[in-house]
Amino acid sequence: MQRKVCQARIAVLAGCASLALAALAVPAQATPRHGGDPARAVLPEGDGWASAEGGTTGGAAADADHVFTVTDRAELVAALNGGDDTPKIIKIKGTIHGNADDQGNPLTCEDYQRDGYTLEKYLQAYDPATWGDAEPSGPMEEARRASAAEQAERVRIEVGSNTTLIGVGDDATLLGASLQIRGAENVIVRNITFEDTYDCFPQWDPTDGTDGAWNSEYDNVVVYGSRHVWLDHNTFTDGRRPDSAQPRYFGQLFQQHDGLLDIVRGADLVTASWNVFAEHDKTILIGNSDSATADDRGKLRTTFHHNLFEDVNERAPRVRFGKVDAYNNHFKQHADAKYGYTWGIGKEAALVAEHNAFTLHKGLTPADTIRQWTPGTSMTERNNWVNGRSVDLLAAHNAANPDRLLGDDAGWKPTLRTRVHHPLAVPYLVDRHAGAGELNVKAGNKAGNKGGKGRG
Repeated sequence: MQRKVCQARIAVLAGCASLALAALAVPAQATPRHGGDPARAVLPEGDGWASAEGGTTGGAAADADHVFTVTDRAELVAALNGGDDTPKIIKIKGTIHGNADDQGNPLTCEDYQRDGYTLEKYLQAYDPATWGDAEPSGPMEEARRASAAEQAERVRIEVGSNTTLIGVGDDATLLGASLQIRGAENVIVRNITFEDTYDCFPQWDPTDGTDGAWNSEYDNVVVYGSRHVWLDHNTFTDGRRPDSAQPRYFGQLFQQHDGLLDIVRGADLVTASWNVFAEHDKTILIGNSDSATADDRGKLRTTFHHNLFEDVNERAPRVRFGKVDAYNNHFKQHADAKYGYTWGIGKEAALVAEHNAFTLHKGLTPADTIRQWTPGTSMTERNNWVNGRSVDLLAAHNAANPDRLLGDDAGWKPTLRTRVHHPLAVPYLVDRHAGAGELNVKAGNKAGNKGGKGRG
């Protein structure tokens, strides 16, 4: 008996030594094609779903006339050139405000107001005490919609095919902007902080839930009907405008943020690696409707690996339809942060969640990490660790929810993975190396032309 105990201790010590060596290894980066320039890096072979069916190269083939360094919204829009598919590399330097005019002047919510809209008038018009529980309609709702359209024109920035967007240095930020990757093919987004994509004009919906809710527009990044998209070493956060600091109207939080990342409407072949998703409510949505079978069935194939999810309330991710691979991610929750669940299993979801690490405070249990939205669904869940111990999260969910049992087989096995680390090494590696500012990207190329077609 004593010999077996000693042997077990030796094995544990040997395993810990191996993990320590693994943790000290810097994660492999994508290999640039030209002189070590990260701006011309392509997604490595076998690195998630975006590496399948031809891979993802972004704007790596761009000629010298289509490499830009941009410092404001007008330059960024000019360089994107209406979302055309010419290979291009766009380097973002400093902070670019989405809520800004063509001269770079910041715009406030008041600047977008049209047709007499003010929040005070809107609250007065649709107070449930006098309006009731019908959906808002009439002049003030129409004024809200007109005002929202003005902001949308500024905030939404369209990205076309064969594009690489990459941050310069460690402080490149898109502030209050919603990057729209719609109907595009072959896009890379790296080394950028996406912060505070806020909606000035949330809509009150008294029919949303039992008590009504405020619904907002604008995700930090939207992948809509696009293929071959690689999101790497970015940071997504509410930042300076957390939902927790917002007021409550009609008894509900005046929520000005939607999602951090949406992958919807036939989007396919996406890899999200080494990103940070922090301080947010509705984090990542894969498939936005149970009825979108024609668009989404057989698509929405997405890989998440080596991402940090810190103090996010839910949807990390919430999945419909897609074959989604989530491995080597770190999910971290502090006691003062709101938490609903991590993985949401919806209609025809096929989530494989393996080799992840959770750091949860004492008020949370392993059963809290999974939520089933559609009866009869399944997921593959293996070798996930909570607070330094291996835990069967699926068994914990099923024990706590005997009336909503999840199956244990997602129906497929991932093959497109880079190095898979032991879950004990994941918190060190991910917390140290994920997020914007980790890539050594330099400027030095021509700036976007504010008045032209994206050529400096």
